[in-house]
Amino acid sequence: MSLFALIAAFLLEQLHPLASRKAMVGGLSGYAKFFEHQFNAGEKQHGAIAWMLATVPLLLALSILYWLLDQVHPVFAWALCVLVLYLTMGFRQFSHYFTDIHVALRDGKLEEARSLLSQWRGIPSHELNAEEVARVAIEQAILASHRHVFGVVVWFVLLMAIGLGPVGAVLYRVTHFLHARWGKQSIEEGGQFGIFARQAFCAMEWLPIRITAATFAIVGDFEDTAFCWRTQAASWPSPEEGVLLASGAGALGVRLGGDIQQETLPEFRPEIGVGEAADVDFMQSAIGLVWRSVVFWLFMLLLLTLANLLG
Repeated sequence: MSLFALIAAFLLEQLHPLASRKAMVGGLSGYAKFFEHQFNAGEKQHGAIAWMLATVPLLLALSILYWLLDQVHPVFAWALCVLVLYLTMGFRQFSHYFTDIHVALRDGKLEEARSLLSQWRGIPSHELNAEEVARVAIEQAILASHRHVFGVVVWFVLLMAIGLGPVGAVLYRVTHFLHARWGKQSIEEGGQFGIFARQAFCAMEWLPIRITAATFAIVGDFEDTAFCWRTQAASWPSPEEGVLLASGAGALGVRLGGDIQQETLPEFRPEIGVGEAADVDFMQSAIGLVWRSVVFWLFMLLLLTLANLLG
């Protein structure tokens, strides 16, 4: 069921991208603000209680709904999985920015590319030259492909295998969302309230990040990926993101990272990857890497499904 639900969700998003995703994000923002307002007294344990109350009842209700639908007919349970995947993952959440930046750079429209990158990152990027725009866009695409596709798929498949239906996809998305809303707050903004949300997301990310990085090695340049992962990942400010970026850069044979000018001030970043400097041509290669990874995962799920049927 996992394989066919994933294929259906991918096709559905390509044919009919979700138009109301902003409304859904707005609803989740209100949901997170409610729990933060009720429980944020600046202590870590308050954040843990809020996180549990925000996630556990939601996941429990979804698992009960999946079980009830499965009792009626497995097709209804499968349809619920497709719907949840359609809402929680997807290329279109980031690919339109990447594609538009690629086209703008290819046509020599640097200002348009800078503006699009600024909208995507939420950080002004008007000091970047064409090579830096391409480099940062590739980095963003590697991170976004994991957060919006591979991370969701890993937890969906794992919890689907033990009979919990699409709970894994929602767990990953809600954990990521609460990390973005609570876990990234400074001590001055929210005290220690966001520490648990940050720790929960790091724990959720440990396995999916390494599976994604291993996939990049298999569908890309294996030796360079292994070398960059082993020697460069820890140098990135966020070691977990460093694993993704170093493995992606090694798989593509491109150099990412490096210092950039950010809001008139230099941002010092380590250089990761091997080979040539990133440019607009490598943006197309990055798209190919992500799609090869998706096809590889679907193929592996197909093999597991056939093995299960034969067994």
